[in-house]
Amino acid sequence: MRRNRQRQIWQRVSRPLSVLQWRGRDADHVSAGEAAAAAAAEPAPPPEPDPAAAAFFDVDNTMMRGASIYYFARGLAARKLFTMRDLAMFAWGQAAFRMRGTENSEHIGSAKEAALAFVAGQKVAGIVKLSEEIYDEVMADRIWHGTRTLALQHLDAGQQVWLVTATPVEVARTIAHRLGLTGALGTVAETRDGVYTGRLVGNLLHGPAKAEAVRALAHREGLDLARCAAYSDSINDLPMLTAVGHPHAVNPDAELRDHARENGWPIHDFRTGRRVTMIALPAAAGAGALAGGVAAGIALRRHYRA
Repeated sequence: MRRNRQRQIWQRVSRPLSVLQWRGRDADHVSAGEAAAAAAAEPAPPPEPDPAAAAFFDVDNTMMRGASIYYFARGLAARKLFTMRDLAMFAWGQAAFRMRGTENSEHIGSAKEAALAFVAGQKVAGIVKLSEEIYDEVMADRIWHGTRTLALQHLDAGQQVWLVTATPVEVARTIAHRLGLTGALGTVAETRDGVYTGRLVGNLLHGPAKAEAVRALAHREGLDLARCAAYSDSINDLPMLTAVGHPHAVNPDAELRDHARENGWPIHDFRTGRRVTMIALPAAAGAGALAGGVAAGIALRRHYRA
């Protein structure tokens, strides 16, 4: 008797739902879905293009904590393309440069040598691939979220957003692409048949050269520089900052902070505390980031010759 009762209960709870029951459940799901869709906010319309305005962002310590070229070198060291000792020398060169706080023709010349040694004889496609891998591994987590938000605000306003940096343009383009920006202006190395020749096109994109690059791009894109904005952490980027109508100081060094205050420029500081904290390496300004790379570049060339 008890066994028959258990069998009846099991048959009742395990039998398929009737067509009406399934339809009822479907109708409930549909109505719930329709209600959710109706309550959802309408997507914001895409921004109207603002073709006469753009924003220009420095990279090292402005968009990213530390020096992008150092992180790239660190990624190469992890791949055994040169030794950790070479990397330590690279880091020390940048730290020494940062403590001196000055630049001269010797530093610029060393930086140019480093850039040439770094890429000579290498395939462009290989450097691009490495820059993408290394960005994902060691650079992505070092982006200042506050600075990226500023960049996205310009994009939301329908404006172009460009990175402007002394870092090799292939690395700069990778950063811009990963951040969803318009593009990048960086130091350009000459290529022939997809291989770096060991010569630069012009010079390092540093100091006044950044301002010239911004002006050239503005001419090409039909930008009104009076309506454009620029962002940097370094007094060395004063030529670029003063080339536009809306300069901003981001995580500024002492000189740029003073200059910004004197001129009423907006100051954005996304660092924790008032003192600049060192994240892996002090960010070397401009050409100094490359000047410390002479040993790394030479070691890289020796590795491939061997």
